[in-house]
Amino acid sequence: MLGDLVATDDGRFAVRFERVLDHPPQKVWRALTEPGHLAAWFPVLVEFHAVAGAALRFELKPEAKRRFDIAEDEDTASYGEVIAADPPRLLEYTWGNEILRWELQPHGDTACRLVFTNVFDERDTGAPAAAGWHVALDLLTAALDGREVPWSPWDRADELTAQYAATPYR
Repeated sequence: MLGDLVATDDGRFAVRFERVLDHPPQKVWRALTEPGHLAAWFPVLVEFHAVAGAALRFELKPEAKRRFDIAEDEDTASYGEVIAADPPRLLEYTWGNEILRWELQPHGDTACRLVFTNVFDERDTGAPAAAGWHVALDLLTAALDGREVPWSPWDRADELTAQYAATPYR
């Protein structure tokens, strides 16, 4: 299920995903905020505390540095700030100029609905961003389920980029 590419009211763009996860909001919250869990699915290494106003630090993973031919010791850090944190319902933060918003709502007795929105400035960012987050959410689901994925996240993102490039903005 592809995410939705949308034009925002303020002239920016976004990709939005909605997924039902077979895990309670508290467990999903831990996967969104705790370093050990984030390392299993988030596209980069990230350090932060889920408290409004807290700083975030993002760093490319070694595999990304290899793929992009970046020296292992090169500093690729970028930064953000937590805008809102209401455990286990809402987490919103910046990553450079982008906004990432994670909303969790109970769905029945043991599941939750995850709504994830990534807001960015450039229309052309949409397809690769959507593909990357699509893969990240698939990895998040697998990590929560305790299973490995049988595919390369990099190859899967390349496949999905073409699909998202053919998807019109709403």
